[in-house]
Amino acid sequence: MGRDAIRAMFTDAKAEGRAAFLPFMTAGLPSPAVSPSLFTAMADAGADGFEVGIPYTDPLMDGPVIQKGSDTAIAAGATLDVSLGILGTVAGSGRPTLAMTYVNPVFRRGIDRFCEDLANIGADGIIVPDLPVDESLPLRRAAERYGLGVVLFVAPTSHPARIAAVAEADPVFIYAVAEMGVTGERASSGNHMEAIAERVRAVTDAPIVAGVGISTAEQVAAAGKIADGVIVGSALVRRVLDAPTPDEARTSVASYVDEISLALRRCPVSSDGSR
Repeated sequence: MGRDAIRAMFTDAKAEGRAAFLPFMTAGLPSPAVSPSLFTAMADAGADGFEVGIPYTDPLMDGPVIQKGSDTAIAAGATLDVSLGILGTVAGSGRPTLAMTYVNPVFRRGIDRFCEDLANIGADGIIVPDLPVDESLPLRRAAERYGLGVVLFVAPTSHPARIAAVAEADPVFIYAVAEMGVTGERASSGNHMEAIAERVRAVTDAPIVAGVGISTAEQVAAAGKIADGVIVGSALVRRVLDAPTPDEARTSVASYVDEISLALRRCPVSSDGSR
């Protein structure tokens, strides 16, 4: 489990000639009682792993939809401990599970204790988007002690020296920000991913996962031709927020994940298995 489970997910997806799909969902949405069943529905529909968002009142990277998701989950009782409990249930699905949080909750609890808590509930990795690589060494050391993989970010504006520093830090995968700005659905995608992937692969063979501004099956398929994995969040959170009942929320997210999984399975890779 842990870091090895995340890397194995990419290996398995590549063997099937496709990118891995890691849906994002806020823990505790629409309520702590219902939340685990959304992940079960997504797993049954073809999710390869999960990015589980810990609800937070000041999510700097996230746009209005995921901000509303956090507010809704917190109002429904999703504290940090409740969210970690949900994350532990999700981890029990056997699919690689990463906690997505912000630096304040990690520092408040303590880096070592936070990583220990994640390991104890069966999580495999951690994503902290507002922790720059320059300041990530204490987290990386604690994560290594507990067998967790750490994810680090590159963006279209990242300089070669910055990308080299990220690669040197040995992340379990590199989160490639496909579109500038906060998370959210976009009507159309830019052409950043090819350039990002080229710069990253010049210095490391770490898996690349595309996220931010990716929501439609066409956008996912395009990213899947370049990256080793794709993350979608806002499109899923919006479906839960819009659903009148828990049953409709489960049906909606399952239908979406099934559509995206099919799009990735139709995404060709080159004959040597490279992207």
